[in-house]
Amino acid sequence: MASVVGEGALVYQVEEEDSSSSTNITDAVIFFGISLVLGIASRHLLRGTRVPYTVALLVCGIGLGSLEYGTSHRLGKVGDGIRLWANIDPDLLLAVFLPALLFESSFSMEVHQIKRCMVQMLLLAGPGVLISTFCLGSAIKLIFPYGWNWKTSLLLGGLLSATDPVAVVALLKELGASKKLSTIIEGESLMNDGTAIVVYQLFYRMVTGWSFNWGAVVKYLAQASLGAVGIGLAFGLASVLWLGFIFNDSVIEVTLTFAISYIAYFTAQEGFDVSGVLAVMTLGMFYSAVAKTAFKGDGQESLHHFWEMVAYIANTLIFILSGVVIAEGVLGSDNVLKTQGNSWGYLVLLYVFVQLSRVVVVGLLYPFLRYFGYGLDWKEATILVWSGLRGAVALSLSLSVKGSSSSSANISSDTGTLFVFLTGGIVFLTLIINGSTTQFILHLLGLDKLSSVKRRILEYTKYEMLSKALEAFGSLGDDEELGPADWPTIKRYITCLNDVEGGERLHPHTTAESDSNLDPMNLSDIRLRFLNGVQAAYWGMLEEGRITQTTAILLMQSVDEALDFVSHEPLCDWNGLKSNVHFPNYYKLLQASIIPKKLVTYFTVERLESSCYICAAFLRAHRIARQQLHDFIGDSEVSSLVINESETEGEEPKKFLEDVRVTFPQVLRVVKTRQVTYSVLNHLIEYVKNLEKVGLLEEKEMLHLHDAVQTDLKKLLRNPPLVKTPKIHDLINANPLLGALPPALRDHLVGSTKETMKLRGITLYKEGSKPNGIWLIANGVVKWTSTNRHSLHRTCTYGSTLGLYEVLIGKPYICDMVTDSVVLCFFVEAEKILSVLRSDREVVEDFLWKESVLILAKLILPQIFEKMSIQDLRVVAQRSVMSKYIRGETIELPDQCVCFLLEGFVKTEGTHELITSPAALLPSSLDLSFLGSETSGTNGTSFYHQSSCYEVDSRSRVIMFDIGAFEPNRSLQRRPSSLLQHSIDHRPSGSLNREHVGLMSFPEGLYLSGLFHEHPKETDQQKANNLSTKAMQLSIFGSTVNNNIWGSQSFSSKVKTTLSRSYPRVPSNEGRTLISVRSEGSTSVRTILKGKATTSHLSSRTKQSRVMADDSSDESGAEDEHIVRIDSPSTLSFR
Repeated sequence: MASVVGEGALVYQVEEEDSSSSTNITDAVIFFGISLVLGIASRHLLRGTRVPYTVALLVCGIGLGSLEYGTSHRLGKVGDGIRLWANIDPDLLLAVFLPALLFESSFSMEVHQIKRCMVQMLLLAGPGVLISTFCLGSAIKLIFPYGWNWKTSLLLGGLLSATDPVAVVALLKELGASKKLSTIIEGESLMNDGTAIVVYQLFYRMVTGWSFNWGAVVKYLAQASLGAVGIGLAFGLASVLWLGFIFNDSVIEVTLTFAISYIAYFTAQEGFDVSGVLAVMTLGMFYSAVAKTAFKGDGQESLHHFWEMVAYIANTLIFILSGVVIAEGVLGSDNVLKTQGNSWGYLVLLYVFVQLSRVVVVGLLYPFLRYFGYGLDWKEATILVWSGLRGAVALSLSLSVKGSSSSSANISSDTGTLFVFLTGGIVFLTLIINGSTTQFILHLLGLDKLSSVKRRILEYTKYEMLSKALEAFGSLGDDEELGPADWPTIKRYITCLNDVEGGERLHPHTTAESDSNLDPMNLSDIRLRFLNGVQAAYWGMLEEGRITQTTAILLMQSVDEALDFVSHEPLCDWNGLKSNVHFPNYYKLLQASIIPKKLVTYFTVERLESSCYICAAFLRAHRIARQQLHDFIGDSEVSSLVINESETEGEEPKKFLEDVRVTFPQVLRVVKTRQVTYSVLNHLIEYVKNLEKVGLLEEKEMLHLHDAVQTDLKKLLRNPPLVKTPKIHDLINANPLLGALPPALRDHLVGSTKETMKLRGITLYKEGSKPNGIWLIANGVVKWTSTNRHSLHRTCTYGSTLGLYEVLIGKPYICDMVTDSVVLCFFVEAEKILSVLRSDREVVEDFLWKESVLILAKLILPQIFEKMSIQDLRVVAQRSVMSKYIRGETIELPDQCVCFLLEGFVKTEGTHELITSPAALLPSSLDLSFLGSETSGTNGTSFYHQSSCYEVDSRSRVIMFDIGAFEPNRSLQRRPSSLLQHSIDHRPSGSLNREHVGLMSFPEGLYLSGLFHEHPKETDQQKANNLSTKAMQLSIFGSTVNNNIWGSQSFSSKVKTTLSRSYPRVPSNEGRTLISVRSEGSTSVRTILKGKATTSHLSSRTKQSRVMADDSSDESGAEDEHIVRIDSPSTLSFR
C-alpha cells in the first residue's frame, strides 16, 4: 500500500469552492458525533428485526451525502464535516479502521475452529480470490464498453474480490447458526482482505507501468504474504512476553493490545512493504491461540468490552462514510450520469456477475470444501455464496485509484470516477439485497431452526426457571419492614414463563422409544453440554490460581478437540492430554544410575508439576461438570451414561497421581501449596475491596492494603515455592495426635513410631482382631468395612487416628481398615500409648478419648458424621463435653444432642435395655427421619438408642455433641459465610456454596472462633481441651496458631447432665451454641458460628458469627473419588 500512498494520494482533498477560510478542520468532529448517534439509533430501533443495522447505517450515509452533494441547500458546519470525511485519504481510512476491525475479529475466533477450518479458509482466500478476480476481470473486459485493457479490468476485479460479510456473520451468531459456517465465512473474510489487497497492489503496479515476469510476480506475492505472517508472529511473541511482566493491570493490558495492532500494521505496510492486513490478522490469531488465558478476571472482561466497543464504532463510521462516498461519487460528478448514462445498467449487470463469480468460486472449490475440515453441505454452501458482501476495503481501494488518477498518466479521471461508482454501487447492492435477505434464506433452508433436543431442553429450562422464581419469591416476598409482596402482580411481569405454569413438565430425555434405544441426538447434546461445563470449570480454576496459563491452554484445547467427536464417540477429552502426562523418558535411566537423588528430582520435577496440574484440574473439572449436569437434568439414562463415561475418563489421571505419590510426593505438596497461596491472597484482595465498598475503609486505605497483597502475589508468581522433601520428623510433629502432646510425652512416642508406606488394597487390621497399636494417617485414603455396619462413604484421610478407641478400651477392632490408595502412615504400639496414658493420666486421658471418638462417630452414626472430615470432627469434639458417671446416676440429654457411650454400661429409662459401649445415645425428642434406612445390619437400633434419659449401670464415660444445626439428609447446615459479602451481593444464604464462596469468606472468615484461649489457672479438663485445640490447628494449618487470635467458648453450659458425685462437674466457660459445622467428603466448608450466650449476663447479646472455609483440597463432596488432596501445608493424601 506504500506505493499507492506515494503516488499522489493526498490526506485531504477538498474541492476548490470549499477551500476558503470558512472551512475548519475541527468540523470533522461534528460528523463523528452525528455518525455515532445514527449508529446508536439504528441498532436500537432495528433490534429484534431481520434487517442488520449496518444496512441502515449505509442508507443513513447515502442520505447525508445526498443532502450535501445532491441539493443546493448546504448543511453548514455539518456539511463541512461531511466533505472533510468524504475526501479523507483512502489509505489513511484503511490505516485507522482496519487494524482495529481485523484484530477484534481474529482475536475473537476460536483457535480450534480456525485449525479445523484453515484449509477451507485458505482455499477461499487464495484460489478463490484469484478465480473471482479472473472471472470479474474477464467479464468487465469483454462485456463492459469502457475500453479498459486487461490490467485495468483485472484491477477492478481484484478489489471487488475483497469480501466484508460483517452483517452476515453477526446475523449467523445472533440466530445461533452453525459455528463452523460462521467461522469459515469470517475466517475467509479476514484472509480474503489480505490477499485481495495484495492482488490489488500487484495489478495496480502493472497498470502504472511496472514491468513484470511470472517469477517476479510469484516472488512479490510470497514476500507480501509470508513476510506479513512473520511480522505478525514477531509482534505477537514480543507483546505476549511483555504481558507476562504486567500484573493485574487491565488498563495496560488492553492498551497494549490496541497499540500493538496498529504498530504491526504500520510496520508491515510502510516499513517492509508487505500486507498489513495479513500481519494484523496473524497477530490476532496468535493472541487467540496463546494469550487468551493471559487476561483473567476484570482484565478479560475489560478486553472483551473494549474491543467490542472499538469494532462497533469503527463499523458505524465506515458504513456511514461509505454511504457518503457513494452519494458523492454519484452526485458529485457529471461524468457518470451524462457521458456514461448507461452505467446504471452496467452496475446492475456487474452485481449479477459478482454473484455468478461467487457461485463459480464455491462451485469449483466445493469438493475440497466438503472434504476438508468439518465439511460443507449444499445448504451451507448456499449461505456461503450469498454471504459474499463487499464493504469498506473494496471502497477504500477504489478511492485510492480515484485519488491517483489525477497524477497518473495510466489511469484517467473518468476511470477513477467509474471505479468509485461501480464499487460503491456493488457495496450498496450486496449489503441491501444480500444482507437484508440472509435471514430469509437461512429460514428457507431451515438453518435457523432449533433441533428437537434443544427445544426440549429450553422447555425444561423454563420449568426450572419457574421453580427458581417461586423459590426467589419465597425468600424475598416478605420482610419485616415492608411486609409481603403480591405474587399475581409479579407473575404478570414474568411473561416469558406464562406458557409454563399449569402445563405438564416433561424431562428433556423423555421419548416415545423404549428404554433400550437411546436417542443419539440426546446423547451427543448432553456430551456437548457436559464438555462446555468442563471448559467453564477450567476458566474458573484459572481465575482461582489452581492452574497456570499454559496448563489452561492445554486443557481447553483438549475439550475443543473432544467436541468434534461427541456425536459418534464417548467422551474423549483425556486423549488430548495423554501426551503431556507421563514421567520423563529419561527418568528410569536416571533412577537406575548412580546419579544423586537431588539431581534426579531437579530434572523430573518441573515436568511432573505440569502433569499433576493437568490431572488434578481434569478430575476436578469433570467432577464439577458431573454435579452440575446431575443438578440440572437429574437422573436419566442419558445423563447417567455420560457421567459413567466421565468417570471412566478419570481412571488414567488418578493412576498417574498415585504413581507420583509413590515416587515424588513433594511435587503434589508444592502444587497444592501454590494453589492455596494464590487463593488466599486473592480472597484477601476481595476482603479489602468489600470493606471499601461498605464504607469501612477509605479508598486510600484500601489501595494501600491492596498494593501490599498485590506485591505478595507478584512474589508468588515470579518466585513460586520450591519442591522440598518433607522430613519424617516434620511429618510426625505435624500429626494432630503426636504434635498436640506435650514435648516430653511426644518424644517418648516418636522414638518408637514406625513409618511405613502401604500400597492400595493392604489391610491395616481386621475386625475382631486384638488391638496391637494405632495407625496415624499422614497421606492417603483408608476405607473401613464391617460385617455389621455399611456406609456409602467409608473413608478416613489425613489426620485420622485408627484403632485408638480399641486400644484405650481394650476390646477387639470393630471393623476392617483397608488402604484405598497409596498411604503414608505411622504405627505406634498399643503399649506405648498406654504407657503415656499412665504417665500423665489427668491431662492426656480426656484428649486421647476425644481423639478416639473422631473415628468412632463415623462408624456408629455414619448418616450424620461420615461426610465430615476429621478436621470438622475435631472442631465438634473440641467444643464437646466429656463426663464420667458411676452406677446409679442418670444421664439426661438436652434436645438436639448426641451422646457417645465410650466405656461402661447404661440402661434406657423404662425398658431397662442394657446398652454396652460403644454406642450412640440419642434423646427421645430428636427427629430420626434424617437417619434414613442406611443403618444396616440385622437390627438398625443396635447402633444407636433413643430415650429421654439413661441410667448408669456401671462406671461409664460419655461425650456429648451438639447437633442442633443439623438438617435432614445433610451433614450440617451451611450458613451465610460473610455478612459483608451477603450485604453486597444480596444473595440468599442458601445460594452460597463452596464452589462459589471459594477458599475463604471474608471479612468474618479470617479466624475460627472459640478454639483457644489460655486462662491464668487451667483445670485438667481445660488443659485437655487445649491439647484438642492444638490437634485441630495442626490438622488445618500444619502448625499451631498464635494463641492471641483465638477465643475460647464451648457449648457445655447447654448440656445439663447429672454428673457423678465422685466426678464433680467440670467448670466450663461461658456457653456458646455450636450452630453449624458442615463437611462434604474430605473437603469441607467449616462453619462455626457463635450463638447467643446462655448465661444471664450475656442473654441479650448476640455474638458475631465467624467463618473459616477450608479449601484445602480439590474434591468437594466427592468422597468416592481418588483425587490428590492436601489437608494441611505439610501433608497430602489421595481422595
